[in-house]
Amino acid sequence: MQATVSKARSSAGSSSGETRWRVAARTALPFLLVGGLWEITAHLGIFPPRLFPPLENVASALVRLTVAGILPHHAAETLLRLLAGFWLAAIVGIGLGIAMGRSRLAEDIILPLASIGAPIPGVAYAPLFLLWFGLGNVSAVLLVAFVSTFPIVFNTWTGVKAVKEIWVRSAQAMGADQGRLFRLVILPGALPYILAGLRLGLAQAWRILVVVELLAAVPWGLGWLIFGAREFLNTDVMLAGIVVIGAIGLVLENLVFRRLEQITVVRWGMMAA
Repeated sequence: MQATVSKARSSAGSSSGETRWRVAARTALPFLLVGGLWEITAHLGIFPPRLFPPLENVASALVRLTVAGILPHHAAETLLRLLAGFWLAAIVGIGLGIAMGRSRLAEDIILPLASIGAPIPGVAYAPLFLLWFGLGNVSAVLLVAFVSTFPIVFNTWTGVKAVKEIWVRSAQAMGADQGRLFRLVILPGALPYILAGLRLGLAQAWRILVVVELLAAVPWGLGWLIFGAREFLNTDVMLAGIVVIGAIGLVLENLVFRRLEQITVVRWGMMAA
């Protein structure tokens, strides 16, 4: 009996190990394919090496700038602006979205304005924010917050409206007041949409922040680094900055959004793990 149990455990462990290896291989495959195609293109000589550097040059620039402390300083400045603007956008966007979902008057007032403002590219707002708030961090943070608020508002509003009426009526029939109704029914029901809106808002924040760091004349930042490297055709430095942006986005996804999903909507059975 014990031999059978130990055999089953070893079989399950090997199967789990194989599954982990398959997941790792499936995750790495797209990066390996893109990296291989990049290397082939770089060494074929289709583009000048200065404009299309091989991956070893990009890795060398990444290590060189990191050891010198330049890249971490740029990344830290950008991350602070991103988090400040995104935090402000999350508070305003979720608040407005909930108000629109729960109040017809708020929906009638906010929805037309948001529908007009959302399709306008964030760069188009940049000159106005620079004129109103001047050069520097204030205009950069406020513009990031303004642009990334729109997807959060729309997704939160959609999530609140998508909460099933039978859930609301059942909670009211059991004596739930407005506070408990919102906390136990409305907010959990809308949370998957809110998380989706936060992801989209973060993507919007990255897009506008990289550009506005150059326009706002801030002395440090990944956007400033990338555009500054363009002036001297340092393509390897530009790509190193882009790699850092992607790495920060991956860390935020895994450490913030995915964990938040695990402890909320996945735990509640509203979303598959």
